Amino acid sequence: MNRFEYCFSTLGCSELSLHEVADLAERHGIEAVELRALSGTLDLPAALAAEFGEPSGLAAFLSRRKVRIAALNTSVRLFEGADLSAVEPFIDWAEAAGAGYLRIFDGGSRLNGADLVRAGDMLEAWQAVRRSRGLKVDLMIETHNALADFEQLVAFVEQVPAARILWDTHHTWARGAGIEALWRRIAGSVVHLHVKDSMTDSDGRRNYVLPGQGDFPMAGLMALLSSDERRVPISLEWERHWHPELPPLEDALTAARGWWRQGDF
Repeated sequence: MNRFEYCFSTLGCSELSLHEVADLAERHGIEAVELRALSGTLDLPAALAAEFGEPSGLAAFLSRRKVRIAALNTSVRLFEGADLSAVEPFIDWAEAAGAGYLRIFDGGSRLNGADLVRAGDMLEAWQAVRRSRGLKVDLMIETHNALADFEQLVAFVEQVPAARILWDTHHTWARGAGIEALWRRIAGSVVHLHVKDSMTDSDGRRNYVLPGQGDFPMAGLMALLSSDERRVPISLEWERHWHPELPPLEDALTAARGWWRQGDF
C-alpha cells in the first residue's frame, strides 16, 4: 500500500461518467476520486441520478469497483450564505458512496471577527444536523478565496478548531504563503489536499502546466506530509473544465506519477 492516498478531481475530466472515471482511476492505479463534475455537468446530484437512479444504485456500483469516493464537491460558500442548507441534495449520495466529505468553498475576501463567529455558528449547526441524522459525511472548507490568505486561514482555524480544511496548496502558495510555515499552523485541521503545478509567464501571470513542469515546491510538500501518520488524500486538481486548452487529464496523471510520488519510498 502506498504511504499516501493519491486522488484526482473530476474537474479534469468533466465529460466522463462515473463508470468512465472509475476506469480511468484504475488504469492509473489511483485509489480515490473527488467528484466535482460528471457527464458534462457540475450538477452532481442530477448526474448521479441519471447514471444510477437512486443512491442505492451508486452504492451497488462502487461495491464492484476498486475506487473510493473521497468527496463530493458542492459550490456552497461558507462566508457568503445565510446557512448551509444547499448541501442537502448531496447528502444521500455522499452517504451512499461512503464519502468522507462534502466540499464547500470559503468564499469572501477580507474577514472580520464577526465573519469568523458567524461561520463557526453555521458549522456548529451543521454538526447538530449530523448528530441528529446519524450522518457519517462531514464538511470540509476549501482554501479558495478568503482562506487562501495565510493570516485569515490561521485565524479561522484558531477560531473554529473543529473545522475541516481542504488545503489547496497551490492557491495559498501562489498568494505568498510558505508551504512549511502554513503547514505548521494548520496541519491538524487538514483532511484533504489539492495539488497542481504552474509557471509564471512574461506578464507575471501564473499558467497551469503539466505536473513537474512548473515551479510548485512539490518535493517540499511531500517531505512535510511524510511526517504525518494519516493518509490524507493528495488530489490532483487538473482544472481542464475551466481551462479547456489544457492537455487531457490522462496526460496529467501520467506526468504526476513521478511528481507527486517523490515522498513515496
